[in-house]
Amino acid sequence: MGIEYFYSIRSSITLNFKQMIALNKKHQARVNKAVYWLIQHNEADRQRNIADSAGNEKNYKAWDKKCQKTFDKYEEYTSELPAREVKQIEKSELY
Repeated sequence: MGIEYFYSIRSSITLNFKQMIALNKKHQARVNKAVYWLIQHNEADRQRNIADSAGNEKNYKAWDKKCQKTFDKYEEYTSELPAREVKQIEKSELY
């Protein structure tokens, strides 16, 4: 599992992000922001898990704080969206 794998996953996530279309056009900007913060949260969670498995307490705490902040931002944007838009995001492979 090398750098090629990482870029493959990253480009796949970016592609999915661009394909997330709001059910109602007027919510597209908020959907984009919510999905952006969900992607940021997923990356922070991945890094936190790596730090945890390596036993690096300092990095774990830093990534845990980042996870909390990014998920709070995600929830901030989803709180402004109708339930059907949030369900669409949660049904995606990003969630």
